[in-house]
Amino acid sequence: MSREAKQRALEELRGQVARLEMELSQEQRVGQWPPRGYYTAYHVLAGFVLGMLGAGTSLLFNVIGSLLVGQHPLQLIRVYLTFPLGEDALTIDGGVTLAVGCCLYLCTGMLLGIPFHLLLTGKLAKASYVARLLGVSALALAIWLLNFYVLLSWLQPLLFGGNWIVHLIPWWVALLTHLVFGWTMLLVQPLGEFVPYGTKLEDR
Repeated sequence: MSREAKQRALEELRGQVARLEMELSQEQRVGQWPPRGYYTAYHVLAGFVLGMLGAGTSLLFNVIGSLLVGQHPLQLIRVYLTFPLGEDALTIDGGVTLAVGCCLYLCTGMLLGIPFHLLLTGKLAKASYVARLLGVSALALAIWLLNFYVLLSWLQPLLFGGNWIVHLIPWWVALLTHLVFGWTMLLVQPLGEFVPYGTKLEDR
């Protein structure tokens, strides 16, 4: 190769290096897309949204159960409303207050949906279905114990002078309510799967 050819090849290589450096600097300014690794912000938001479905399912489970035993269909909501309203909430028969209570129940479910979705898309992302079922069941059990026997058992009497939630909701009803929520989160988890914009499903 002549000196002139070598010089031209060297200039071409320098041009390629300059272009690559410019592309790298642009990627750093814009950010990596799709994100490398676990996209935490997306899955937090997905869990927040899907948690509403879990809460809706668990509420429906309680409505049907209450009707079967001859209770007010929203007995669960009335009992939960004793936390802000005290014992008077147990006599509420309808209206805006119960509607607000249902909304608060759904909002609570949205918050609780976050740890379930993070678990399913994180540590249990590649686990078997049985392992994922056991995982959400264990998390539901832990949240039930934390809510009822670590927080509410002393917090409600301290603030409102009674312990209606823990005493009026049978332990097995409370546990099943949490389990139904967790199982629903397992079923709807595929709806929150992250698919980068512009990525075809058949390419995944």
